[in-house]
Amino acid sequence: MPICDNADHDQAPGHASQPAPSLPEEGRGRRVLVFDSGIGGLGTVASLRAQAPALAVDFLADNAFFPYGDKPDDLLRARIVALLEQAVAQLQPEVVIVACNTASTLALAPLRAVLNVPVVGCVPPVRWGAKVSQTRTLGLLATPATARRGYVQQLRDLHAADCALHVHGSALLAGQAEKAFRGGEVDSAAIEGELAALLAMATPTSPIDVIGLGCTHYAFILPQLKGAAQRLLGAERAARLMWLDPAPAVARQALRRLQEQAPTTLAAVQAGQGVNCFHTTGALPDEALAKRLPELGFGANRPFTPI
Repeated sequence: MPICDNADHDQAPGHASQPAPSLPEEGRGRRVLVFDSGIGGLGTVASLRAQAPALAVDFLADNAFFPYGDKPDDLLRARIVALLEQAVAQLQPEVVIVACNTASTLALAPLRAVLNVPVVGCVPPVRWGAKVSQTRTLGLLATPATARRGYVQQLRDLHAADCALHVHGSALLAGQAEKAFRGGEVDSAAIEGELAALLAMATPTSPIDVIGLGCTHYAFILPQLKGAAQRLLGAERAARLMWLDPAPAVARQALRRLQEQAPTTLAAVQAGQGVNCFHTTGALPDEALAKRLPELGFGANRPFTPI
């Protein structure tokens, strides 16, 4: 697949946000599908809601197979393609957002080959990091599956050749993020340990000054990560550390792709009818998650059953 970020990860923290593409009536009558292994993609949903409040959004969580980070590549690729083929056939979205770094780095090319709608991916914000780093030393927190894949190194070679890129694949952080989103108690010491492992990869003379979130789940523990950085680095150094969350840029790119297309009759007819649903391949949302979903505009939780 082409080595690109698939979204405009060019916005430096603290700068004014790029304007969202203009959609008639704030997206009314248009329909997108957001896909993730768990709930990390809900950060992208929040960005979509902020930019196009009337947009019809379905979410598909492959929670029966969560977490993706420890699964074999071939198995994941085949499952993702088969699952999204079925989801597009049933839900008829106009754009699919793969709001999962592991799924994006594995399956964007085969998905684009078989689906008849645009597919927007979410890959590690290496290019964005290279634009804003002063020390030319980038950090990336990812899942083990993303960290071990050559795709990340290719991103660095193409977009950040003058930077050192340190990647830490964590098997723990996605689960902690799921707890945090539900309002549960997270293991602050474990989170700090994962960040410490990343920071230790750099040298004192070329410290990491930018950390990209290489898993959409990690945005839900960003406050805990920032707190850990203060304990590890001290308040002054931690304040200079930039954290890059791709979700807003991914949402903007999806809205651009939506704007480029004429509304489909089916999507317009179905808007508001059986949409804005949270679909799961495994268990339906537990009580804690179900309480949060209406905040993001979801009116129903349904099991997803392939045709």
